[in-house]
Amino acid sequence: MPTYEYVCDACHKGWELEQRMSEDAIKKCPKCGKMKAHRVISQGNFILKGGGWYADGYGSSGGGGSSSSKSVLPPKASTSDSSSTSTTESKPSKPAKPAKSSD
Repeated sequence: MPTYEYVCDACHKGWELEQRMSEDAIKKCPKCGKMKAHRVISQGNFILKGGGWYADGYGSSGGGGSSSSKSVLPPKASTSDSSSTSTTESKPSKPAKPAKSSD
């Protein structure tokens, strides 16, 4: 049976009530007795449980997944001239020269 939330417009009290879906909403407030109660829209209690569901909507980055969950990007092409990358990485960086001012 679903749980419905109610609020009274007269005393501004709120409460929850389990009712069948076929039952009509109650109108009488059980706290003040006035006919000002109405059903309010509330967050549902739909919870996904189990290993295939994640709270944030994304799978874990850990192993154990199928090959379809892995990246589909092609591997980077290796260049035959690897010395150009190693020379630029091994060079010490020189500080930039300050620009000359024209006074």
